[in-house]
Amino acid sequence: MTDPSEFKRGMRRLASGVSVITTIEGGVPHGFAATAVTSVAAEPRPTLLICVNRQVSCHDVIGRAGVFCVNLLAEDDVDTARLFSASEHRHRRFVETAWRPLTTGAPALAGALASFDCAIAEAMPVESHTLFIATVVDMTMGGDEARPLLYAGGRFDALRSAAAPA
Repeated sequence: MTDPSEFKRGMRRLASGVSVITTIEGGVPHGFAATAVTSVAAEPRPTLLICVNRQVSCHDVIGRAGVFCVNLLAEDDVDTARLFSASEHRHRRFVETAWRPLTTGAPALAGALASFDCAIAEAMPVESHTLFIATVVDMTMGGDEARPLLYAGGRFDALRSAAAPA
């Protein structure tokens, strides 16, 4: 069997887009930075999934609320990514950035590359995580240029264009 720490080292070599997952419960917003987000289907209903470690503080809140918003970060959102990656900054997360609710009430980040407002259709426990499969009920897109923030090798980075062959 593969050693878990070796598996994590290998997975750090897979570049992933960075998102902030948000939800709301009792009028209080919650959120965390994530890379485990993927589309599942576009038709007949747009559907995506997020993988959330059960030790993440808002894991249970997402389950109880039944809704969440996936906010795709741009390369200049590194400070937001760091803010939502460290629990000691939890009290500052929704103060230092601009948010607005979409259909479900979950906070959408103003200026995100895209925000997908979701209602949970299914929750599936898998090892230390829960897969939340959700229907996209609303979305917004910011700007025309997609310059995503990436995470690889344990650090945030930007997508760079390859030089054209000579």
